Amino acid sequence: MPTVAFTPHLQHYLPVAPVPCRSLILRALLDEAFAAYPAGRLYVLDEQGRVRRHIAIFVDGMLQDREKLDIPLRPDSSIYIMQALSGG
Repeated sequence: MPTVAFTPHLQHYLPVAPVPCRSLILRALLDEAFAAYPAGRLYVLDEQGRVRRHIAIFVDGMLQDREKLDIPLRPDSSIYIMQALSGG
């Protein structure tokens, strides 16, 4: 089953250890994870359910387009959510 892990910088809102999920669509997996940890939902997603600009989501090591959450996952997919890096 896919797992979702969150950067330690989000530990006030979400667990640091990987969370196993049953969903095989990224959006459904996020809904499943946030059902268990609702405080993290509004940190990662905005009020319309879109990924916030300061968040990056990786699926199997590949950065995902924050506008396309309806992508299929493999049963062994690893999802990692972190704060996006920026600077100048």
